[in-house]
Amino acid sequence: MGVSRDGGPRPATNRVAKFHTPEIVVGPGSFPEAVAAAAGLGVRRPLVVSDRRLQATPWYGQLLDDLRAEGLEPASYVDVTPNPRAGEVTDGFAAYRAHGADGLLALGGGSVIDTAKGVAVLASNGGLILEYEGIDRVRRPLPPLVAIPTTAGSGADVSQFCIINDPDRRTKITIIGRTLVPNVTVIDPTLLTTAPAEVTAQAGMDTLTHCVEAYVSLAHGRLTDSLALESLTGVWNNLERLVDDPADRAAGEEMALASLRAGMAFTNAILGAAHAMSHPVGGHCDAPHGTINSVLLPHVIRYNATVCADDFVSLAEAVGIESSGDPQSVADRLADAVARLANRVGMPETLTPLGVRSDDLDLLTRHALADSCMITNPRRPEESGILDLYRQAL
Repeated sequence: MGVSRDGGPRPATNRVAKFHTPEIVVGPGSFPEAVAAAAGLGVRRPLVVSDRRLQATPWYGQLLDDLRAEGLEPASYVDVTPNPRAGEVTDGFAAYRAHGADGLLALGGGSVIDTAKGVAVLASNGGLILEYEGIDRVRRPLPPLVAIPTTAGSGADVSQFCIINDPDRRTKITIIGRTLVPNVTVIDPTLLTTAPAEVTAQAGMDTLTHCVEAYVSLAHGRLTDSLALESLTGVWNNLERLVDDPADRAAGEEMALASLRAGMAFTNAILGAAHAMSHPVGGHCDAPHGTINSVLLPHVIRYNATVCADDFVSLAEAVGIESSGDPQSVADRLADAVARLANRVGMPETLTPLGVRSDDLDLLTRHALADSCMITNPRRPEESGILDLYRQAL
């Protein structure tokens, strides 16, 4: 049994827990169901949130055409960038208000879906998006939101998280609350075929990090444990295949399901130090979130294994890593295997190529310790320990 951040037993996996998900429509060819979902929620003037890359794919035009064919009157906002900034949420809300919109569809990866969530927050709660940093600060229900993920990784389409870049502080803020869970998510693996290989790799490593952190989280439960383990196996067996061949339909379906399972796991179990440390780096250096996670996760596994090594034995067994012997050694083998997988799909070995410098580490550590994801990390984080992890990752 692992131990809690306070040194006592971890919460029992059979404790009373709430498990929250949106309505989920999943499978090849499910994309058109997004229009029916929006109409079923009473939406008549939707704002479609997407990005410039997706605008050039067939999916964007098809979605607008299908909405119009259903008798709806869509408008769109596509100026979303990776690591979306607070100003993009403000601009998206301006587009929402100008259109007289009454709901949203988010077509894209985590950045797009998080931006749509931010717009929805402002539409019903007002103010500025950075004012909602923290847990359960969004009080009023959001307008209808349908998420259509085009990557297998972020889990934003099923999660209660919204991650937005604060450019003034050069860090990402974490907004958490049940109101942020989309009403419906439509997961069509066909949409993964247009994602660039590097995006697929980044998203896949994000999924893998969700699996590991949800499984060892202090808020884990029996449902989240089973989802995390099954998702981890799916990523391990299919990520490289999909990176090598985006047209591999079987790998795409498995990765879409892995992302879904991991999303359901972490939105209910929350995350840990890897994500808490990743968010400041993403805000500071504008680097891809999944890439940062891929560098940090092996170090965080070793760090947390000092208090819950047995949990990493279970994770190692899920991917076929030799699990006999000292649990700490097994955790080290898992960490090494994660690093090798990241390397095989094109991820860097350190944070240095992403623009992190030694002079940045004190600031990054302060931001990481303040991140809400750190609350459920199994090992009590101390400033010296987190700073040392950043140093190891340089």
